[in-house]
Amino acid sequence: MTAAEDANQSAPREAIAHAVREDILAGRLAPGDRLREADLAERFGVSRVPIREALSQLQSEGFVTLVRYRGATVSATSGAAALELLQVRRGLEVLAAQLAAERAGGEVAGELARVVELGRSAGLSHAHDELPPLILRFHSLVAEASGNHQLQIMLTQVLSRVSWIFDQRLESRTGTSWSDHAAIAQAILSGSPVQAGYLMGEHIARDEALLAELDHG
Repeated sequence: MTAAEDANQSAPREAIAHAVREDILAGRLAPGDRLREADLAERFGVSRVPIREALSQLQSEGFVTLVRYRGATVSATSGAAALELLQVRRGLEVLAAQLAAERAGGEVAGELARVVELGRSAGLSHAHDELPPLILRFHSLVAEASGNHQLQIMLTQVLSRVSWIFDQRLESRTGTSWSDHAAIAQAILSGSPVQAGYLMGEHIARDEALLAELDHG
């Protein structure tokens, strides 16, 4: 099979995986919902082969659970698995913050500062529904500012799952304090890798503590 043929075959799988992932993240598909191959094949107008490939990809990302003879369901992340994911996230994000600070924010320095101001304004006006997407945007920008493409790819997947996990446990995730993000951004933009890494680690440790409290509260 040529590279072009392989790309053509992977395109439907990627599109299907993206659409189902978005449905899960948006809450249109809830934990425990069945994902029937026949229904998905009809929805996307394809055979079951790319459906199975897409579901397998989503399983590797943690969004879908595949059980032999029972099919696929939307995953319900346990507290232990969620904490493990946040521990992985902490290591990746500390590194991202350090690399981003070495580049003083790189090409996204201005956007990082802008998002911090938007979050500060949303917090002051108690527009808590605006904060979750801004939180995700902030952390995605830090990953982008690192200049490490592989790290950015890994964090994109991890951050999507982390956002989804918190959404399962909170109607509206407001985060610990937007001042955390402002302090991290300041360290990055001022070119202070050690401080940026430390502040990011402390920030995510608070997320881990919050998750533990929610699951044991």
